[in-house]
Amino acid sequence: MSLIPLLLLADGRLPSGTHAHSGGLEAAVRTGRVDDADTLQSFLLGRLTTVGLTAAAFAAATALELADGVLVTAGGGAIPSKELAVLDAEYDARTPSPAQREVSRKLGRRLLRAAGAGWPSPVLEVAALVHPDGPHQPIAFGAAAAAAGIDPQGTAAAAALGSVTGPAGSATRLLGLDPDAVTAVLAGLVEAVDEMAAAAMRAARGPAEDLPALTAPLLDISAEQHLTWEVRLFAS
Repeated sequence: MSLIPLLLLADGRLPSGTHAHSGGLEAAVRTGRVDDADTLQSFLLGRLTTVGLTAAAFAAATALELADGVLVTAGGGAIPSKELAVLDAEYDARTPSPAQREVSRKLGRRLLRAAGAGWPSPVLEVAALVHPDGPHQPIAFGAAAAAAGIDPQGTAAAAALGSVTGPAGSATRLLGLDPDAVTAVLAGLVEAVDEMAAAAMRAARGPAEDLPALTAPLLDISAEQHLTWEVRLFAS
């Protein structure tokens, strides 16, 4: 497996819409829960080991499902995948906040468009069909990884890393932190990211209903409150 597609997919500059979302950090900063590099690291670690693990497991499970390719109709068009629809529904059940569900599907649609520009593939069409509003972001991530030729293990690692790099990137705007300090925070999370990626890969091999269901209630509550703000820097 070439590392280049993996690096591109994990790059925060990929136009997948994540630059407009703080992953709950804006609300945490507003309420004073995050105000420096140390509290940022605690926030990111908590996010990684809850919703980050869940998302990485679903992304890896999607990549596993698509590893052998997808069926297409005689006319060349993609057909819906019942397995991906089940994964999408299971992830939906693990996302109690309506605001978070809407953001996840919005990011999923945007990610499929970005991936389609770089790695056109029927698997992206299959993923787009799992729900009328588009797939949840982890399902789209797994499909994008499969289209780019990234194996499920690499998918799990990239998804786990992405659960912290997005919010970390927004910290420079929200807190005015030195970018080098943010890099130091992320470097300190490398071992934890590796552990979560490994755990996600193990879970991904099991039934969809047994995938991780770790959530972060405070992130859900904050997402609903954030939606009501008249002035905000990020969409979520």
